[in-house]
Amino acid sequence: MLRLENLSCGYGAIRAVEDLSIDVPAGSALALLGPNGAGKTSTIMAIMGQTTIHAGRILFEGSDITQKPAVTRGALGIALVPEGRRLFSELTVEENLTVGGYCRSVGHDSINRERVYDLFPRLYERRKQLAGSMSGGEQQMLAIGRALMAEPKLLLIDELSLGLMPKMVDLCFQAIEQLRRGGLTLVLVEQSTACALEIDRKRVRSGLRLDGILRASRDRACGYGLVRELSEPPAARSYGAAGEVMSNFDFVFKRESCT
Repeated sequence: MLRLENLSCGYGAIRAVEDLSIDVPAGSALALLGPNGAGKTSTIMAIMGQTTIHAGRILFEGSDITQKPAVTRGALGIALVPEGRRLFSELTVEENLTVGGYCRSVGHDSINRERVYDLFPRLYERRKQLAGSMSGGEQQMLAIGRALMAEPKLLLIDELSLGLMPKMVDLCFQAIEQLRRGGLTLVLVEQSTACALEIDRKRVRSGLRLDGILRASRDRACGYGLVRELSEPPAARSYGAAGEVMSNFDFVFKRESCT
């Protein structure tokens, strides 16, 4: 569904990502991991058309969208849940959801709204409440719901667990796994490798099953492995080369189809 081919991007003359090539199949869930400044957010913002592309291509469902304006990405089927949620704090839950569906016809609004409320019943209870007065977990639910109003085929989620209580993180990941089982393709950004592994290995609790993990680093090594093998820091393990991975991102962990 999504393919990045030798992508280099950044902000003006500053390059944040160099020579990245990844392939995200339809219906899969990929985690991008790494510290601040490693290029994770820059990568997903490039997919959304919000960074300067210096080289390479972005393909979505086989079409080259590299130079398409950012405003067209939503209509194509790509939505973003940004870091920090970035809700309209002085609008109600209902109004924030309406904003999220701007690229779809008015006739779809009520149907998509009901789907969001089915996924997050708490939002229905809070539908008349101002977004800025809700808890962090409720705001994260609303940020996900707002993105879903655009009827995405690919959902990009930046730092979902940031600042949330474990219980709220689990509720959000359970909802996201439900979406993945329904065919939605996911790319998640997280800072902590341990967090991503906990998401995957304790999915009885958290819900979400990862199909791949891509770890951002500055040591510019390359290698592949399986998600189930990642039990210690990736730099301490050795894997056979299986293709090119961008310099910022040194290890790709792909789940075997039989697991």
